[in-house]
Amino acid sequence: MADHDVDLFVIGAGSGGVRAARVAAGYGARVMIAEEYRVGGTCVIRGCVPKKLLVYASRFSDEFEDAAGYGWSLGKAKFDWAALIANKDREIARLEAAYVTTLERHNVEIIKSRAMFEDAHTVRLATGARIRAETVLIATGSRPHHGTPIAGEKHVISSNEAFHLKRLPKRILIQGGGYIAVEFAGIFNGLGSEVTLVYRGEKVLRGFDEDVREHLTRELGLRGIQILTRKIVKAVEKVNHGFDVALSDNEQIVVDLAMFATGRRPNVEGLGLDAAGVKISERHGIIVDSFSRTSVPNIYAVGDVTDRVNLTPVAIREGHAFADTVFGDKPTEVDHSNVPTAVFSEPEVGVVGLTETQAVERFAKVDIYKTSFRPMKATLSGRDTRAFMKLVVDGSTDKVVGCHIIGADAAELIQIVGIAVKMGATKADFDATMAVHPTAAEELVTLREKALTYGQAAAE
Repeated sequence: MADHDVDLFVIGAGSGGVRAARVAAGYGARVMIAEEYRVGGTCVIRGCVPKKLLVYASRFSDEFEDAAGYGWSLGKAKFDWAALIANKDREIARLEAAYVTTLERHNVEIIKSRAMFEDAHTVRLATGARIRAETVLIATGSRPHHGTPIAGEKHVISSNEAFHLKRLPKRILIQGGGYIAVEFAGIFNGLGSEVTLVYRGEKVLRGFDEDVREHLTRELGLRGIQILTRKIVKAVEKVNHGFDVALSDNEQIVVDLAMFATGRRPNVEGLGLDAAGVKISERHGIIVDSFSRTSVPNIYAVGDVTDRVNLTPVAIREGHAFADTVFGDKPTEVDHSNVPTAVFSEPEVGVVGLTETQAVERFAKVDIYKTSFRPMKATLSGRDTRAFMKLVVDGSTDKVVGCHIIGADAAELIQIVGIAVKMGATKADFDATMAVHPTAAEELVTLREKALTYGQAAAE
């Protein structure tokens, strides 16, 4: 310790960094953590938590409409965007304070400053102060990335700014087709905005199962979201009545707000990684091994800045594993396979494991079970919507290697199904499980007829 001020210096107080700092301190390490913005990181401050609160708000419009079919008579609903944002801000402030309290309770020193490397063991703060650390953890997360610059880009907002709008736009154009774009399309649509979604690909949610992509596209369209595919925004111009958005096919759309949700990029700029000798990949993520160690032995990185599986629970698990490995004498690798995830669109999407395409590429025999049905709630509400469920099975071992759900509470369902898939449950195990009736989830244990079979069975 004579040569070092601290045992661990963490750059970034997001979910992964906070977990690592807390656990390392619990092992007796002297820890400092630097954060230039707000403690809690993207997820807590301007990501999954505030977004989920906005998702909840957007769903009440459906509930009010559906109530009539169940005998409820309601007056005209009125929505107050300013009230929602104010309430959201109070909750985020409460969560940030809880994170700070947790760190302080574990004797982690919080530095409200940007930090960058001078060498592998030395970080310099924005104040000019220098800290010598035996081990450094980079947990700086990621930021919205708009891609190739366009004319009028200064008029475009990202998801960061969407949480702090002064008023709800009557018309909004969102460019993108991933998680964030689809989720915000549902949020603004549910709150009453006219939504246009522009995506350069053929179908939204690239990388998801093809059936999921097709089903969700249909559902978004039924909700009145206009989806324009194989196009991109070429320019945005401020006009008297809003913003004139020019698309790549020369179509022009006038809206009140333009938002880009075209992806995120690891926060590696301005950290002095070259001075420390830390290598990054072609995708701009910090290169790490299975223990989250970088190219420099005493420097580690976790979370989105590594561009592995960019999800908050994964960053938390990586941060915990890092602390166990380095300070707890318990070498721990994180298993990034079969990670359940959800898209909080309307309706929700929940997935775990392999897509149909991935399974066919990996296994000699694949069985597909799937169903689409009208949810029971919709029978009286009259809402035009369908749920979708799909199981992907390794035909040689009968193991369920993928599950894909679209419908109410898909995120809650996939968390539980994820346990079964992680444990290696077979289709026979699903079949042997008694159904809970009447539920949508019972479809997962009553699917008997194969929709498709690839490989050996197809040839027999």
